[in-house]
Amino acid sequence: MYIYNVTINIDETVHDDWLHWMKSEHIPAMLDTGKFSKALMTRVLVEEEMGGITYSVQYRTDSKETLEKYYKENAAILRAQSKPFEGKFVAFRTELQVVTEQ
Repeated sequence: MYIYNVTINIDETVHDDWLHWMKSEHIPAMLDTGKFSKALMTRVLVEEEMGGITYSVQYRTDSKETLEKYYKENAAILRAQSKPFEGKFVAFRTELQVVTEQ
């Protein structure tokens, strides 16, 4: 099991619109690729010096190969859909391998 983690710091001036877009459009579109079985969105409770509000979205996938297929087939298109928020967020992505779940 792998987790594709996207951490995003969003400017407060567009936060509400962005959050609505994430919940109603972007996360469902990610799941609709068929490459992820589940998504968990959490708010990071540490305040950043740069301001904004930070979230972590974790998408579960079955294998590294499936994640690679997402990068090749879907990533560019889905990332381009964030254009209305361009310049108002910073994002970084991390791949995690689940070692144990209890």
